[in-house]
Amino acid sequence: MIKAFYQGKNTRTVPFTEILSMAAETLWSNKLRTGLTMLGVIIGIASVIAITSVGQGVQKGVEQQIQALGTDVLQVLAGAARSGNIRQGLGSSSTLTWEDAQAIATQAPSAQMVSAYLQRSAQVVYEGQNTSTTIYGTDLNYPEVRNTHPQSGRYFTQEELNTATQVATIGPTVQRTLFGQGVNAIGEKIRIQGEAYEVIGVMEAKGSQGPMDRDDQIFIPLTSMSSRLVGNNSLAGVSVNGILVKSSNQEQLEAAQFQVTNLLRLRHNIYPPQADDFRLTNQADIVSTFTNVVGLFTVMVVAIAGISLVVGGIGIANIMLVSVVERTREIGIRKAVGATNSAILNQFLAEAIVISIVGGCVGMGSGVLIAFVSASIFKFPFVISFLSIIAGFALSLSVGLIAGVIPARNAAKLDPITALRSD
Repeated sequence: MIKAFYQGKNTRTVPFTEILSMAAETLWSNKLRTGLTMLGVIIGIASVIAITSVGQGVQKGVEQQIQALGTDVLQVLAGAARSGNIRQGLGSSSTLTWEDAQAIATQAPSAQMVSAYLQRSAQVVYEGQNTSTTIYGTDLNYPEVRNTHPQSGRYFTQEELNTATQVATIGPTVQRTLFGQGVNAIGEKIRIQGEAYEVIGVMEAKGSQGPMDRDDQIFIPLTSMSSRLVGNNSLAGVSVNGILVKSSNQEQLEAAQFQVTNLLRLRHNIYPPQADDFRLTNQADIVSTFTNVVGLFTVMVVAIAGISLVVGGIGIANIMLVSVVERTREIGIRKAVGATNSAILNQFLAEAIVISIVGGCVGMGSGVLIAFVSASIFKFPFVISFLSIIAGFALSLSVGLIAGVIPARNAAKLDPITALRSD
């Protein structure tokens, strides 16, 4: 009879604002449980946004560094030497010469500028200080091809290159290590493998490229390095580890690569099916390859982070189901005073959605903060995609909606008489 009375009683539609207000009040009265329920959503959304941001920041940082070296540059590396059955790294064999570089400069139409270099690691000493660094023996075109120039002092001249003069332009890291921060090193003498070199300039700071510090370098004339430090000349001329070929623009790289390959094969008497004794690398290809790798890695990690969102959704559903059981009597009273099934359904759905949205907002803020701190500590660009923010919000809303459907339906289907009799 009571059941018939309340089923026949006139009811009103509960405003959405009132539903939200009741949901917020209920959640606030159980702060600890609500907070623990939100935790899964917070971790999931924060992980997605932070990982996406860090991945894009690292990708952008490396792209900037590679582009600073020039995406219109082709690098030709000497072949690899063998010691027994062990193949050493590229550039360890004397298969390229300075004369090869000069031939490319004059005979390859797509080559706008060419530079040859020798590279060795060596111990450098100044008074009581010493450091192990990378020594580059180069020609005059190297600064322009590599887009790196002295910030103070100068690079060596053509005359100093011709006469193998012992002069050096050092990187900022070498200056700080040997002379101290802010100390003028120009005019001082350093010793490289026992040979004295006068410092004539300090290069501009370029930062790190992966594990390599591009400021921890010393540049000396190629002739001086070849004759005094390396002593590794081939029968055909001055041996070099690599040749840099700068084209007029990125579109000309393929033409330059074709021309350089054929020219070197002719000069080195290489005919099919013989293997080349050199290798060409394209800076633009490096950028593209790295972008693809980082993109795939980011997608993989974001997918893994998305698992925590699923866990968070399960947590919301679990807590809401428990809440239905705990609040059975409350649901019975509400139905007894006229609450409809849709009102009960909306109430529990609202609670689940509020949990997920608030958790999502906290997660988005946490993700942005983590990304910003990571970018500041590890020195890569801070990048936040608005798409990831929108996706994070949509995910949190979806999680709450999906996780709240079954508990809300269970609550709405409760029989009021049975609910009122429960303890």
